[in-house]
Amino acid sequence: MNQTIRRLVTAVAALFATFAHAQTAPTVHLLVGYTAGGPVDTAARVFAPVLARELGAQVIVENKPGASGALAGAAVAKAPADGLTLFFAASPTITIAPHVLKKMSFDPAKELTPVAPVLTYSNVLVVNRDLPFRSVKELIAYASAHPGKVFYGSAGVGASNHLSGELFAAQTKTQLVHVPYKGNLPAMTDVIGGQLAMMFDITSTARNFVSGGRVRALAVTSRERNPSLPDVPTMREAGLPDYEVIGWYGIYGPAGLPAAQVAKLNDAVRRTLASDELRALWNEQGYDKWTGGPDVLAAQAAKDVAMWAGVTKGITVE
Repeated sequence: MNQTIRRLVTAVAALFATFAHAQTAPTVHLLVGYTAGGPVDTAARVFAPVLARELGAQVIVENKPGASGALAGAAVAKAPADGLTLFFAASPTITIAPHVLKKMSFDPAKELTPVAPVLTYSNVLVVNRDLPFRSVKELIAYASAHPGKVFYGSAGVGASNHLSGELFAAQTKTQLVHVPYKGNLPAMTDVIGGQLAMMFDITSTARNFVSGGRVRALAVTSRERNPSLPDVPTMREAGLPDYEVIGWYGIYGPAGLPAAQVAKLNDAVRRTLASDELRALWNEQGYDKWTGGPDVLAAQAAKDVAMWAGVTKGITVE
């Protein structure tokens, strides 16, 4: 058998082995509660193939948008507790939606099983470049001198960047005016155009506007500086020691997921997060790898639920 034939036989054998594995490997459905192409979906689709390799399974990302991610969460809650249907959850679905949705279709604390933390991210406070403040202290002074005249945008009522603004106003004792949009991009467009003074936006999407000089970044909302915006101070550094807002992504399964299955999935997620290819990509996008056991995810969720309880009073979303 010459070398060409040998290589052909080897390639065909490998192809059949791959096909056979695909036919016999289990299929894990990873549900995302937001539309395709958004930051949650993008992160899940980068994560899924590496997780598939570590699990020895097929991992299919499925979008089920609506109700701040609650439609996807409810679908996972109703799925069999066999580890084959998982929720790639963004923190607002777990920690904010239960407070603000008029009709929450499931109870995350009771109907989901925490499996593993994945990523954390922060918002960044950006302002129109033509306005006369270049620091958080100057913004607070301006807002205090002009009550009801500083307008800020968000992705919608009850969105995390809306509540970041509410928390900022409460801690600084300023009177800001919230303007809800259908998404972050139209709000950012109006900050650039001067129709809005400011907004909080996720660092992964805001960084291009900041680096391009279209808006000015005053502070990030995390405890530490964000790797994608290393020159931007934290809120603590900017003079608000009690201000901290982080978002996160985590993996959940249905309630009743067996402990052995949780441990297996958690271990696979940890190995996935150790991937150099993911670390470099996510750091560039402003995400921080977040590893730990199910207890770490559950504790952070409980902490955030308690924090948002006070901020969301009087806010209701249909």
